[in-house]
Amino acid sequence: MDNDERIALLNRVKNGEIDVASASKMLEATSDLGYANIDWARKERTGYSEVVYCAGKTDEQILGIAQKMIDRGEENILLTRTKKSTYDVLSNQISDSIYHDDAHMIVLRPRRFFKSDKVIAVITAGTSDIAVAEEAAVTCETLGNHVDRIYDVGVAGIHRLFDKMPRIEKAHVIICVAGMEGALASVVGGLVRVPVIAVPTSVGYGSNFGGLSALLCMLNSCASGVGVVNIDNGFGAGYLASVINNG
Repeated sequence: MDNDERIALLNRVKNGEIDVASASKMLEATSDLGYANIDWARKERTGYSEVVYCAGKTDEQILGIAQKMIDRGEENILLTRTKKSTYDVLSNQISDSIYHDDAHMIVLRPRRFFKSDKVIAVITAGTSDIAVAEEAAVTCETLGNHVDRIYDVGVAGIHRLFDKMPRIEKAHVIICVAGMEGALASVVGGLVRVPVIAVPTSVGYGSNFGGLSALLCMLNSCASGVGVVNIDNGFGAGYLASVINNG
Protein backbone atom coordinates (compact mmCIF):
# COMPACT_ATOMS: atom_id res chain seq x y z
CA MET A 1 0.00 0.00 0.00
CA ASP A 2 1.52 3.30 -1.08
CA ASN A 3 1.13 6.63 0.74
CA ASP A 4 -1.89 7.78 -1.30
CA GLU A 5 -3.67 4.49 -0.58
CA ARG A 6 -2.92 4.80 3.15
CA ILE A 7 -4.35 8.34 3.21
CA ALA A 8 -7.45 7.15 1.37
CA LEU A 9 -7.87 4.31 3.87
CA LEU A 10 -7.52 6.67 6.85
CA ASN A 11 -10.13 8.98 5.31
CA ARG A 12 -12.48 6.00 5.00
CA VAL A 13 -12.01 5.34 8.73
CA LYS A 14 -12.59 9.03 9.48
CA ASN A 15 -15.80 9.02 7.43
CA GLY A 16 -17.07 5.85 9.10
CA GLU A 17 -16.92 3.79 5.92
CA ILE A 18 -14.68 1.15 7.50
CA ASP A 19 -13.96 0.17 11.11
CA VAL A 20 -10.57 0.49 12.79
CA ALA A 21 -10.03 -3.28 13.06
CA SER A 22 -10.59 -3.80 9.32
CA ALA A 23 -8.34 -0.85 8.47
CA SER A 24 -5.62 -2.26 10.73
CA LYS A 25 -5.77 -5.55 8.84
CA MET A 26 -5.37 -3.71 5.54
CA LEU A 27 -2.25 -1.95 6.82
CA GLU A 28 -0.49 -5.26 7.49
CA ALA A 29 2.45 -5.98 5.18
CA THR A 30 1.48 -9.62 4.64
CA SER A 31 -1.45 -12.03 4.96
CA ASP A 32 -0.59 -15.62 5.88
CA LEU A 33 -3.16 -18.04 4.45
CA GLY A 34 -1.21 -21.09 5.54
CA TYR A 35 -0.52 -22.24 1.98
CA ALA A 36 0.43 -18.72 0.77
CA ASN A 37 1.82 -15.55 2.34
CA ILE A 38 0.58 -12.60 0.30
CA ASP A 39 3.03 -9.69 0.08
CA TRP A 40 1.01 -6.47 0.28
CA ALA A 41 4.13 -4.30 0.52
CA ARG A 42 5.42 -5.37 -2.87
CA LYS A 43 3.68 -2.59 -4.79
CA GLU A 44 5.24 0.07 -2.58
CA ARG A 45 8.70 -1.53 -2.94
CA THR A 46 8.65 -2.31 -6.64
CA GLY A 47 5.78 -0.35 -8.19
CA TYR A 48 3.75 -3.47 -9.03
CA SER A 49 1.51 -5.71 -6.97
CA GLU A 50 2.24 -9.38 -6.44
CA VAL A 51 1.56 -11.65 -9.41
CA VAL A 52 0.18 -15.15 -8.78
CA TYR A 53 2.05 -18.03 -10.46
CA CYS A 54 -0.61 -20.74 -10.68
CA ALA A 55 1.26 -23.82 -11.91
CA GLY A 56 1.38 -26.35 -9.08
CA LYS A 57 -1.39 -24.66 -7.09
CA THR A 58 -4.86 -26.17 -6.65
CA ASP A 59 -7.93 -24.32 -7.85
CA GLU A 60 -8.98 -23.87 -4.21
CA GLN A 61 -5.63 -22.27 -3.32
CA ILE A 62 -5.77 -19.95 -6.33
CA LEU A 63 -9.33 -18.93 -5.48
CA GLY A 64 -8.36 -18.27 -1.86
CA ILE A 65 -5.45 -16.04 -2.86
CA ALA A 66 -7.52 -14.24 -5.49
CA GLN A 67 -10.42 -13.59 -3.15
CA LYS A 68 -8.09 -12.21 -0.47
CA MET A 69 -6.55 -9.82 -3.00
CA ILE A 70 -9.97 -8.67 -4.17
CA ASP A 71 -11.13 -8.15 -0.57
CA ARG A 72 -8.05 -5.97 -0.13
CA GLY A 73 -9.17 -3.80 -3.08
CA GLU A 74 -6.53 -4.95 -5.58
CA GLU A 75 -7.18 -4.42 -9.29
CA ASN A 76 -5.50 -5.85 -12.40
CA ILE A 77 -4.68 -9.02 -10.47
CA LEU A 78 -2.52 -11.11 -12.77
CA LEU A 79 -2.60 -14.91 -12.59
CA THR A 80 -0.03 -16.67 -14.78
CA ARG A 81 0.28 -20.24 -16.12
CA THR A 82 -3.39 -21.00 -15.57
CA LYS A 83 -5.83 -23.42 -17.18
CA LYS A 84 -9.28 -22.81 -18.61
CA SER A 85 -10.69 -25.18 -15.98
CA THR A 86 -9.25 -22.93 -13.25
CA TYR A 87 -10.88 -19.91 -14.85
CA ASP A 88 -14.21 -21.75 -14.90
CA VAL A 89 -13.91 -22.26 -11.13
CA LEU A 90 -12.86 -18.67 -10.44
CA SER A 91 -15.43 -17.05 -12.73
CA ASN A 92 -18.24 -18.71 -10.76
CA GLN A 93 -17.10 -16.71 -7.73
CA ILE A 94 -15.50 -13.67 -9.38
CA SER A 95 -17.44 -12.29 -12.32
CA ASP A 96 -15.10 -9.36 -12.98
CA SER A 97 -12.43 -11.39 -14.74
CA ILE A 98 -11.05 -12.31 -18.16
CA TYR A 99 -9.21 -15.37 -19.44
CA HIS A 100 -6.51 -14.93 -22.07
CA ASP A 101 -6.47 -18.29 -23.80
CA ASP A 102 -3.23 -17.94 -25.80
CA ALA A 103 -1.34 -16.51 -22.83
CA HIS A 104 -2.81 -18.97 -20.28
CA MET A 105 -3.46 -16.02 -18.00
CA ILE A 106 -6.33 -14.69 -15.95
CA VAL A 107 -6.76 -11.01 -15.08
CA LEU A 108 -9.11 -10.28 -12.19
CA ARG A 109 -10.76 -6.86 -11.90
CA PRO A 110 -9.13 -5.72 -15.17
CA ARG A 111 -8.84 -1.94 -15.47
CA ARG A 112 -7.42 -0.28 -18.58
CA PHE A 113 -4.83 2.37 -17.72
CA PHE A 114 -1.52 3.61 -19.08
CA LYS A 115 1.52 4.63 -17.07
CA SER A 116 3.21 5.94 -20.21
CA ASP A 117 2.56 6.73 -23.86
CA LYS A 118 5.67 4.78 -24.84
CA VAL A 119 5.11 1.56 -26.78
CA ILE A 120 6.48 -1.93 -26.14
CA ALA A 121 6.78 -4.01 -29.31
CA VAL A 122 6.34 -7.77 -28.93
CA ILE A 123 7.80 -9.61 -31.91
CA THR A 124 7.78 -13.32 -32.73
CA ALA A 125 9.82 -15.34 -35.17
CA GLY A 126 6.94 -17.71 -35.87
CA THR A 127 3.28 -18.38 -35.19
CA SER A 128 4.30 -21.22 -32.84
CA ASP A 129 5.92 -18.64 -30.55
CA ILE A 130 2.70 -16.68 -30.05
CA ALA A 131 1.68 -18.36 -26.76
CA VAL A 132 4.87 -17.13 -25.07
CA ALA A 133 4.58 -13.75 -26.78
CA GLU A 134 1.02 -13.34 -25.56
CA GLU A 135 2.15 -14.05 -22.00
CA ALA A 136 4.57 -11.16 -22.42
CA ALA A 137 2.04 -8.89 -24.12
CA VAL A 138 -0.76 -9.45 -21.60
CA THR A 139 1.72 -8.85 -18.76
CA CYS A 140 2.77 -5.55 -20.34
CA GLU A 141 -0.83 -4.43 -20.87
CA THR A 142 -1.94 -5.41 -17.37
CA LEU A 143 0.95 -3.39 -15.93
CA GLY A 144 -0.13 -0.29 -17.86
CA ASN A 145 1.66 -0.29 -21.21
CA HIS A 146 0.74 0.17 -24.85
CA VAL A 147 1.71 -2.96 -26.81
CA ASP A 148 2.29 -3.42 -30.54
CA ARG A 149 2.14 -7.08 -31.55
CA ILE A 150 4.24 -8.03 -34.61
CA TYR A 151 4.05 -11.76 -35.23
CA ASP A 152 5.64 -14.27 -37.62
CA VAL A 153 8.56 -12.21 -38.96
CA GLY A 154 11.39 -14.71 -38.48
CA VAL A 155 14.64 -15.06 -40.39
CA ALA A 156 13.29 -17.72 -42.77
CA GLY A 157 11.55 -14.83 -44.53
CA ILE A 158 13.41 -11.84 -43.23
CA HIS A 159 11.79 -9.42 -45.67
CA ARG A 160 8.70 -9.69 -43.44
CA LEU A 161 10.69 -8.11 -40.61
CA PHE A 162 11.95 -5.27 -42.79
CA ASP A 163 8.37 -4.49 -43.82
CA LYS A 164 7.53 -3.92 -40.14
CA MET A 165 10.55 -1.77 -39.26
CA PRO A 166 8.63 1.55 -39.24
CA ARG A 167 6.47 0.15 -36.41
CA ILE A 168 9.39 -1.49 -34.62
CA GLU A 169 11.41 1.73 -34.66
CA LYS A 170 8.65 3.52 -32.73
CA ALA A 171 9.00 1.17 -29.75
CA HIS A 172 10.73 2.19 -26.52
CA VAL A 173 11.42 -1.46 -25.60
CA ILE A 174 11.29 -4.59 -27.75
CA ILE A 175 10.50 -8.13 -26.68
CA CYS A 176 11.76 -10.64 -29.24
CA VAL A 177 10.36 -14.18 -28.94
CA ALA A 178 11.96 -16.98 -30.97
CA GLY A 179 12.51 -20.71 -30.91
CA MET A 180 14.52 -22.95 -33.26
CA GLU A 181 17.98 -21.29 -33.27
CA GLY A 182 16.71 -17.98 -31.85
CA ALA A 183 18.45 -15.84 -34.48
CA LEU A 184 15.76 -13.16 -34.69
CA ALA A 185 16.88 -11.46 -31.47
CA SER A 186 20.34 -10.80 -32.90
CA VAL A 187 18.91 -9.45 -36.13
CA VAL A 188 16.54 -7.10 -34.33
CA GLY A 189 19.26 -6.08 -31.86
CA GLY A 190 21.45 -4.97 -34.75
CA LEU A 191 18.72 -2.77 -36.23
CA VAL A 192 17.41 -0.74 -33.30
CA ARG A 193 18.62 1.72 -30.67
CA VAL A 194 16.43 0.53 -27.77
CA PRO A 195 16.70 -2.42 -25.34
CA VAL A 196 15.81 -5.82 -26.78
CA ILE A 197 14.59 -8.49 -24.36
CA ALA A 198 15.10 -11.87 -25.98
CA VAL A 199 12.84 -14.78 -25.02
CA PRO A 200 13.95 -18.23 -26.19
CA THR A 201 11.08 -20.67 -26.67
CA SER A 202 10.95 -24.44 -26.56
CA VAL A 203 9.69 -24.48 -30.15
CA GLY A 204 11.91 -26.61 -32.37
CA TYR A 205 13.06 -30.09 -33.35
CA GLY A 206 15.22 -32.46 -31.30
CA SER A 207 18.50 -30.58 -31.37
CA ASN A 208 16.66 -27.51 -30.12
CA PHE A 209 16.83 -29.31 -26.75
CA GLY A 210 13.59 -27.78 -25.50
CA GLY A 211 14.75 -24.23 -26.12
CA LEU A 212 18.35 -24.62 -24.94
CA SER A 213 19.81 -23.98 -28.39
CA ALA A 214 17.80 -20.76 -28.75
CA LEU A 215 18.83 -19.69 -25.25
CA LEU A 216 22.53 -20.22 -25.96
CA CYS A 217 22.28 -18.46 -29.32
CA MET A 218 20.66 -15.43 -27.68
CA LEU A 219 23.19 -15.38 -24.85
CA ASN A 220 25.98 -15.41 -27.43
CA SER A 221 24.47 -12.65 -29.57
CA CYS A 222 27.02 -10.25 -31.04
CA ALA A 223 24.37 -7.51 -31.15
CA SER A 224 24.69 -4.98 -28.35
CA GLY A 225 21.68 -4.12 -26.22
CA VAL A 226 20.21 -7.63 -26.12
CA GLY A 227 19.31 -9.16 -22.76
CA VAL A 228 17.91 -12.67 -22.31
CA VAL A 229 15.32 -14.20 -19.98
CA ASN A 230 14.66 -17.86 -19.35
CA ILE A 231 13.13 -20.32 -21.83
CA ASP A 232 9.40 -19.64 -22.43
CA ASN A 233 9.44 -16.88 -19.77
CA GLY A 234 7.07 -14.45 -21.43
CA PHE A 235 5.97 -13.10 -18.06
CA GLY A 236 9.54 -12.26 -17.04
CA ALA A 237 10.12 -10.44 -20.32
CA GLY A 238 6.87 -8.50 -20.01
CA TYR A 239 7.58 -7.48 -16.44
CA LEU A 240 11.14 -6.36 -17.26
CA ALA A 241 9.93 -4.43 -20.30
CA SER A 242 7.38 -2.65 -18.10
CA VAL A 243 10.04 -1.66 -15.58
CA ILE A 244 12.20 -0.25 -18.38
CA ASN A 245 9.29 1.47 -20.09
CA ASN A 246 8.08 3.17 -16.94
CA GLY A 247 11.45 3.78 -15.30
